[in-house]
Amino acid sequence: MSPPTLLEAPSPQATAPVALSYELFPPRSEAASATLWSTIRQLEATDPDYVSVTYGASGSNHDTALDLVDRIQLETTLRPLAHLTCVGGTPEELTSVVNELLDRGVRGILALRGDAPRSGAPQGALRYAQDLVELIRRAEGRRCAQFAAGKVAIGVAAYPTKHPESPSEGHDVEVLLAKQRSGADFAITQVFFRAEQYGSLVHRARRAGVTIPIIPGIMPFTSLRRIEKLSALSGVAADPALVDRLRSAGDDDAAARRIGTDASVRLAQSALEAGAPGLHLYTFNEHAAALEVLGRLDLPRPSRPLLAARHHTAL
Repeated sequence: MSPPTLLEAPSPQATAPVALSYELFPPRSEAASATLWSTIRQLEATDPDYVSVTYGASGSNHDTALDLVDRIQLETTLRPLAHLTCVGGTPEELTSVVNELLDRGVRGILALRGDAPRSGAPQGALRYAQDLVELIRRAEGRRCAQFAAGKVAIGVAAYPTKHPESPSEGHDVEVLLAKQRSGADFAITQVFFRAEQYGSLVHRARRAGVTIPIIPGIMPFTSLRRIEKLSALSGVAADPALVDRLRSAGDDDAAARRIGTDASVRLAQSALEAGAPGLHLYTFNEHAAALEVLGRLDLPRPSRPLLAARHHTAL
């Protein structure tokens, strides 16, 4: 007879909480800042696990992004996940940026390759996201005593459809595995339009040895113009049927919003049914569509009564 154990398998009825996060980007004007902060307050009331803040090591929004990260930490209950791109940055430059983020209290970084600078990369510049993950881990190792035995959470990108510069989907999975081996903790996917694309990615990744959580990135499909622009920039083909339905709405914004929201909800539900451990909503700094999608999903989330009461009082 086996000895008794304190570790028991979870009940089949037990439902693990689903992770929830949003993407934000730094505002480019005072008006945009006011809109963003209205969005932040609305999203804060949903008690997400973190909000990602887009950020480039050599981008023009350097100061604005850091200011936003600071304000989020000082003025809200939200935890920021700072984006950081590495292409074109030297190890010295990127280590300095990482240390600055850590000095400001950031404990989550989304490590991305980014787009190559038009002027060309300097000698010795990093080329791949896995190199950035390793660099962050080295910076963390030099300061681990400061974190009280904690660690920096590092996220990376994953691609449900073939990356435009990749030779194959198989190569994309190999890259994801390399980022895991370098120290990545989780992955967030690029926008996708078909339910089977997320499930296929997870299946291929698990067969290759990827074990980190792969969180689907969900875009509210409420703007045809935004979908077409994003598709052109990312190289991800939009769903023709969805595009046709949105185009058929014409100038009826309410109809387009209903069509797009229904599509986003179905996509998110399909990803959850395929085992997604969470959802990452691309907000474009607008809360209404993201909250409408979220409101129709009934996600199992941790209960934090005191925080909920605080948000209710603030509103």
